Amino acid sequence: MGKIKIEFFHDVLCAWCFVLSPRLHRIVEKFDVDVVHRSFALAPTPGSIAIIFGSKEKGKKEILNHWRMANKIDDEHRINADLMEKRDFDYPYSIPGLLACKAAELQGGNEVHWKMFDRIQKAHLVECLNIADYNVLKQCANDIGLDVERFEKDYRDPKTMEALQYDFRLARKYGITAVPTLVANSKHFLVGAQPYEFLEEWISSLNE
Repeated sequence: MGKIKIEFFHDVLCAWCFVLSPRLHRIVEKFDVDVVHRSFALAPTPGSIAIIFGSKEKGKKEILNHWRMANKIDDEHRINADLMEKRDFDYPYSIPGLLACKAAELQGGNEVHWKMFDRIQKAHLVECLNIADYNVLKQCANDIGLDVERFEKDYRDPKTMEALQYDFRLARKYGITAVPTLVANSKHFLVGAQPYEFLEEWISSLNE
């Protein structure tokens, strides 16, 4: 089959995506694959959490239950639900962090998108910072070595939002309703934070 293209649909809010990302890094080291990063918004607006769960408070409580479940299967148990439970800001929504990843991508392609995605997820799930706060995202950009002045310009450029919307349309075209979802060569789908060994088997099967 040759080189495999894997589209990685994810959201910065998604604890299961945080679990999967380092496993996918290992896949890239071992197999001839290209990873293309695709954005998916679980909570696209500031009011999404309340709409989905009935209230902001109920939403945060239920989401932190997901954090704790995800932490059990995380290879390094990095997720800090107890710390986030103490934070007094509203649980973040998706778009600011997703825009930041797309702005990073404009500086260095998919590799830099991935660095920014991983950094923002660490800020969210380990450090428990408010990733809907632009200053937090700007610090993440600085932490991974981006040109911060250019990042600020790209973050606000309407074309960056257009790139997000393209990913959202593609997700609908594929019928994706949950993340993480991997799509290999536009037709082979794998959903969820699968164990590394399962990912290896899946990739190997695509070459048969």
